[in-house]
Amino acid sequence: MILDQKMTCVAYRCPACGSTVKSVVGAFALNADMIKLKCPCGESEAVIEMKRDGKIRLTVPCFLCPRPHIYTVSDKIFFGRDVFAFPCSLTGVDICFSGSKESVQKAVDESDKALAELLGESSFEDVSCAKKDSVFDDPQIMDIVLFVIGDLAEEGKIHCACEEKGEYEVSVSDDSVILTCKKCGRKAEIDASNTIAANAFLHCDELTLT
Repeated sequence: MILDQKMTCVAYRCPACGSTVKSVVGAFALNADMIKLKCPCGESEAVIEMKRDGKIRLTVPCFLCPRPHIYTVSDKIFFGRDVFAFPCSLTGVDICFSGSKESVQKAVDESDKALAELLGESSFEDVSCAKKDSVFDDPQIMDIVLFVIGDLAEEGKIHCACEEKGEYEVSVSDDSVILTCKKCGRKAEIDASNTIAANAFLHCDELTLT
């Protein structure tokens, strides 16, 4: 299916209430001004803008991380793909979709099922509240994150600017674990604000320090 080059549908999940915010975005309107997709609950918004070079910049709130993620894609990807997923850079969980209405809705439905499996007996409200908690409130979170980091390092699946394997050190903040290469200084911040985010990180295949 070829998507209309001038229109695309964008959807993201509100981190406050869990609702899916979905809207059609037109290239003409985007070229004239930035577009904000606001959740009816008033607690979140995704910002979409066209840069001078014609690329599309999205700032998307994340229901797993305390801060939004920023993505930059070409207009061909944004307006030309049947469906394109924007994952959380720390957990790999898809938090935003663009494409045709039908394909985006299908992707959202599949994401709902994956999220339900991820949450288990927890509710979305539990995740939203847990984002505000300290990593030290649950030592299991730290164990999961450190286990995955150690596993990835051992398998050579942590990438940075070093030509060979880097030397890494771990530091901890209130809601994240920061992995830094002592050779090149590149780093990655891993969300450790709640058990859901830590379990999502458990499925990480590789980690790139930037």
